[in-house]
Amino acid sequence: MNRGVGNSEGRSRDTDANTARAKTATVQPARRIALDVIMAVRESDAYANLLLPVRLERAKLSEADAALATELTYGTLRLSGYYDRVIELAARRPVAEIDPAILDVLRLATHQLLSMRVAQHAAVDEAVTLAKSVGSNSATGFVNGVLRTITRTPAEEWREQALATTKTDDARLSIEYSHPEWIIRAFRQALATEEREAELADVLAADNLPPRVSLTALPGQGAGLDSSPAVYSPVGATLDGGDPMRLTAVRTGRARVQDEGSQLAALALSRARPISPGERWLDLCAGPGGKAALLAAEARIGGAILTANELVPARAQLVRNALAVFEPAPDVWELDGTRIGELHPGEFDRILLDAPCTGLGALRRRPEARWRKQPRDVADLAELQLRLLRSAVAALKPGGILAYVTCSPHLGETRVAVQSVLRDPEIQLLDTQAVLGAVTLTPLDLPKSQHVQLWPHRHGTDAMFIQLIEKRG
Repeated sequence: MNRGVGNSEGRSRDTDANTARAKTATVQPARRIALDVIMAVRESDAYANLLLPVRLERAKLSEADAALATELTYGTLRLSGYYDRVIELAARRPVAEIDPAILDVLRLATHQLLSMRVAQHAAVDEAVTLAKSVGSNSATGFVNGVLRTITRTPAEEWREQALATTKTDDARLSIEYSHPEWIIRAFRQALATEEREAELADVLAADNLPPRVSLTALPGQGAGLDSSPAVYSPVGATLDGGDPMRLTAVRTGRARVQDEGSQLAALALSRARPISPGERWLDLCAGPGGKAALLAAEARIGGAILTANELVPARAQLVRNALAVFEPAPDVWELDGTRIGELHPGEFDRILLDAPCTGLGALRRRPEARWRKQPRDVADLAELQLRLLRSAVAALKPGGILAYVTCSPHLGETRVAVQSVLRDPEIQLLDTQAVLGAVTLTPLDLPKSQHVQLWPHRHGTDAMFIQLIEKRG
C-alpha cells in the first residue's frame, strides 16, 4: 500500500478542484512554522517550548500571528492522541499506515477543524498545500479527502464516535483527554494517596489548557512588574497575555518567566529558616537556571553564597546566562552530581536537588512529553534520583537542609524516592507544608502530609513535588 494515499471512499468529489487551488495557494506563516516545529518534535526529539520561540523570533511575526502559531503548535501536540483516533475513523485506516509527515499535516488541520474557530476552507486548502510540500502529489488528494470527511460531521459527534471505540475506562479517558493510559494510571495512583481520586479528569483536562504566564521578580534586584500579583508566590506575578519580553525587568534579567510552582520550590529552601551570613548553598542540578537565579537573589539578601552545578555543558551555559545579572555571578560547576557528596562532603548548609525526572508535571508546557516518555523511563530515572539524593545528603553539613524537588507527581519519583533514603539515620523529614504555609500569599489546598504536591487543576501550577529533608546535627 502507498502510505499517505487515500482510497476512493476517503476522497470527496471536489478533490481535483481543491488540489488545483493548492498549486497556487500560499500557506500562512503561522501554519508553516507550526508544522515545522511539530515535524521537528517527531523527527529529532526537539522540544517545542525551546524551538518555537526561536522560529517566531526569526519570522518576526505580529503578536496575533505568533499567538496563532503557538496555539496551532501546542494544541496539536497536546491533543494528537485524540486527533489520531478521529483521523483513523475518517481515513478508514490506522494512523500507522499513514506517512508520518502527512499525519503531522492531518493532525494540524484536524486541530483547526475541531478545536479552533478557523474557516474550514482555509484549514483544508492550506493543509493540502502543506501536504504537497512534505509529501507526494498523490498525498494531497488523500489529505483533502480525509479533511473534507471531518468537516461534514460536527466536532461533538466526532468525539462521541471516537469514545465509542473504547472498551475500558482508562482507554476512554486516554482518548477523551489525549493522554497515554500509563500516565492516567500514574496520576490516579498519586491522587489516591491523597484520597482525591475523583479529581483525575480535572488533572487531565488541566493538562490540555495553556498555562498562564508566570513571572518572578528577583528579590533585591529592583524589578518592577506591570502585571497582576501571583496567587501564592510572594515574589511572583502573572501576565494576562502578550510577550513577557516587552517588560523592561524581563529584558534586563531582573525578572524571569518562571512557573509559580518552581518559585515555591526554591522559596521552600531559602525560607525554611532564617539565613545566617556565610552559609553555603548548592543548586545540585541547576540547568537551565531559573531556580538558581531565585536562590542566588535570596542568598545575597541573607549573606549566603550560592554555587550552581550542572553536568551538561550546554545547560551549564544556560545557568551562567541566568546568573549573569549578579555581580559577581555565582560559580557554576560542571561536575557529576552523583559525586558531589564524595568530592565536597559536609560542605553545604542548604542544597536544592531539582532531580532529573519524567516531567509529567509540566505536560501543559511540554505537551510532546506525554507521547515521548515511557513507563521504563521512571525506573531508569529512579536509580539516578536515588544516587543524587544520597550524594546530596553526603554534601550537607550536620543541621543542613535539602530540598528534594521533581516536576512530576509520579509516586516512583516522589514519595518512593524519598522513602528510599529514610533508612539513613542521619536524616529526617521536615514539615514542608508548614514552611510554605508561612511563605505563600494564599493558603495551599493540600491534604495533610510533610511534603507538598502541587497540581495544575488545583493550584494552577506545574505538578511540583517538594520535600524538605534535614541532616541531623
